[in-house]
Amino acid sequence: MKCPDHTHYEDLFYDFCDTCGCGSSGGSMGYGTGLNNNFFGLRYIGQEYRSRDGIFADSPWIQENFNTLQAWGNFALTKKTLLNIIVPYQFHNRSFPDNTSQEINGLGDISILGFYNVLPVTPDSIISITPEHYIQIGGGIKMPTGKYDKANNTGSVNPSFQVGNGSWDYIFAMNYGFTYRNWGISTLLNYNLKTKNPKGYQFGNQLNYGVNAFKTYYVSNSLALTPQLGLAGESYGTNKEFDMKVANSKGSVFLGKISLEATYNQYSLGLIGMLPMDQNLNNNKVELKNRVSVYLNMNL
Repeated sequence: MKCPDHTHYEDLFYDFCDTCGCGSSGGSMGYGTGLNNNFFGLRYIGQEYRSRDGIFADSPWIQENFNTLQAWGNFALTKKTLLNIIVPYQFHNRSFPDNTSQEINGLGDISILGFYNVLPVTPDSIISITPEHYIQIGGGIKMPTGKYDKANNTGSVNPSFQVGNGSWDYIFAMNYGFTYRNWGISTLLNYNLKTKNPKGYQFGNQLNYGVNAFKTYYVSNSLALTPQLGLAGESYGTNKEFDMKVANSKGSVFLGKISLEATYNQYSLGLIGMLPMDQNLNNNKVELKNRVSVYLNMNL
């Protein structure tokens, strides 16, 4: 019998997306897995920003919407190792004060990561009623499969309005979690090391961290509901163009999160909402308004 305790962890570690490069790096919503190491599915991520249309303090705001549709999955290679793949498709738009607008779309930057389970995890087929800890460490690459267009940065301090960032980036990640019966806490820490793209632009390195608390309610033998509350932090280094620092390009944001996942047999449907609690992005010239995500996974 498939244990329902082990079918609701997919979204615990996939909640973060960078601002500087968010439109270009569809796989940056966080990396890792939970106790269920095998799934594939589709996820939509929507983000709403506003940024200055110019460099002056009284420059008007422009509205920006970043939309990402991802095919993603985790596939166990051995009992202790697994492979994580995220393939994003981006479709972004922004509206200018003069009532004009711009849209871009296309394949984003594909991410591939490997993880190693430092601590053993009870298999999905076994029901565990004792407390469990797990630690996963891993790393991987983000490939420049999405197009970077330097012209999209003209007139705006937000360089993230891109389908791809054009560079090979390297990701280091670690996850820790604790579960007891139907309660649990999960934490994540990952670092994105970003390199210069062929156009001479380099997005700043990025640190993501977060914690989630959850409880699962078993409605029936085949249906479980898991509400979650969490906090997340993101910090971005200064961007560079031709090895020169780009002004007003670093920042940080601290967010609150609420989500609900419904698991029916081997399928999981999740809804996630995130709001900034404190932020200073691009010297306050970029503001995150909200983030939402919807996903449907099939547990293997």
